[in-house]
Amino acid sequence: MSRRRTLGPKKKLALLVGAATVAGGGAFVMANTSNAAPPPTTRSAADSTVCQGLATALGNNQKFIEGQRAAPDAQSEARIANREAVIAQIRRQQEASGCTVGESAQDSQAAQPQQPAPSQPAAEEEGARASGEQVCDGSTVTLSGEDGAPAASSNQFPAGTKLKVTNLDNGKSTTVEVTSVSGSCVLLNDAAFEQVREAGKFLIRRAVIEKVG
Repeated sequence: MSRRRTLGPKKKLALLVGAATVAGGGAFVMANTSNAAPPPTTRSAADSTVCQGLATALGNNQKFIEGQRAAPDAQSEARIANREAVIAQIRRQQEASGCTVGESAQDSQAAQPQQPAPSQPAAEEEGARASGEQVCDGSTVTLSGEDGAPAASSNQFPAGTKLKVTNLDNGKSTTVEVTSVSGSCVLLNDAAFEQVREAGKFLIRRAVIEKVG
């Protein structure tokens, strides 16, 4: 018959203390892990595109106002008032989208010398280019923020010029008429931009712009 091995009181106490230490240590580690602060969040690529598009739209309108103040005419005050209202709306969109309110940026046209107003000969010559010819090479397309039926504004084409804008990222296109001046080769108003935009974006990086009609 085998003899059952028994533990003395001191050995039993040592084993109990050791087990409690291990259990307590595990609980401490788990508590620290569960209470750890979450990693900082970063703005997604989609959010960055939204903010950049709004900043570009804001910059375009600010540039237009600067141009009107530098060379005013009989309609400048009305145009400036309209664009100031547009800028206020863009600022509200920036706040709602979590962007830096008031942040502005110019598209590729901003780095170029300011083009003459459509009423000047240089703009009329540009508007006389052959129908179907691709124009505004390398330009991004954003919105002017203006309401109304689908339309465009431009600093290179006179009122009445028809432009076809194709978004290469989704294949959508729209043909609109230039109805006013702006600080860029082509800006689409809200209704026209809605026809070609990607959901949640305020900037079209890859676009083909053609003069038609």
